[in-house]
Amino acid sequence: MSKLNIPVPGKRFVIGVPYAWLVAFFLLPFLILLYISFVDMGNDISPFKPIWDSETGLLKLKYENYWSIFRPNDGGGLFQTIYIEAYLRSIWYALCTAVLCLVIGYPFSYFLARSAPSVRPALLMMVMLPFWTSFLLRVYAWKGILADQGVLNRILMALGLTTEPIQMLYTDVSMLVGMTYVYLPFMVLPLYANLVKMDFRLLEAAYDLGTSPFKAFWLVTVPLSKAGIVAGFMLVFIPCLGEFVIPSLLGGPENIMIGRVVWDEMFTSNNWPRASALAVVMIGLIVIPLAIYYHFTGVAAETRH
Repeated sequence: MSKLNIPVPGKRFVIGVPYAWLVAFFLLPFLILLYISFVDMGNDISPFKPIWDSETGLLKLKYENYWSIFRPNDGGGLFQTIYIEAYLRSIWYALCTAVLCLVIGYPFSYFLARSAPSVRPALLMMVMLPFWTSFLLRVYAWKGILADQGVLNRILMALGLTTEPIQMLYTDVSMLVGMTYVYLPFMVLPLYANLVKMDFRLLEAAYDLGTSPFKAFWLVTVPLSKAGIVAGFMLVFIPCLGEFVIPSLLGGPENIMIGRVVWDEMFTSNNWPRASALAVVMIGLIVIPLAIYYHFTGVAAETRH
């Protein structure tokens, strides 16, 4: 079989375009963020102060912006700060949302992959239909559904299941419902893309060998869909970690996630360096585990080959 020969300039263009995109829209903004995180604003308004001392020829880096994340100003214990609490809460909510999306999205993705090819486009359209509506409007809609005098409470009282409104809005439940609803398509689509390519004759072979349906699903389908599970989990977990709109509208003032803390530090306290330091640490919480995972995944793949 002859190999497809692509001219060298063409290869460089195909590879260079995504790299240029990443440099322009990820690396440069991150470097700017990293620069601001070491700035000492003082009483100035601009966060773009120079960090190079022209007299001594040394860098004037303010590490306090990072140290204050882990050490409270009142002299309390290490790691006992509102920032660490916000990080932990954000990780917990993002993890719960990703698990809920996986539990709900996997059966639907499996059904979508096993459905007739003639109905798949309509089912995929149902998954992508929410993207045609404003993100903010969709979150506000849940606010109207879960409010004390909202749609759900009115239905429950009309059916006689409760005599007074149930507090659903501004709770952990309302925030998880909103985040699961918004990010569910990000779990369904990669799972579907992985499951639709699976050879379902493997399941038939497992049944012929006497395997129960559940055991065949666990030993055949789940391992073959591992790439889709990981991709969907990351696509849900990463944006949920820095989510700001949904916790603000559905979570209430007590459910403080790191996105809200960064917003307050930047626009309420006007402390851009600390807000940038918080964002850099959050990026590190995402990138470092991903890099370790893909490193060991690559090593394992090379070992198998």
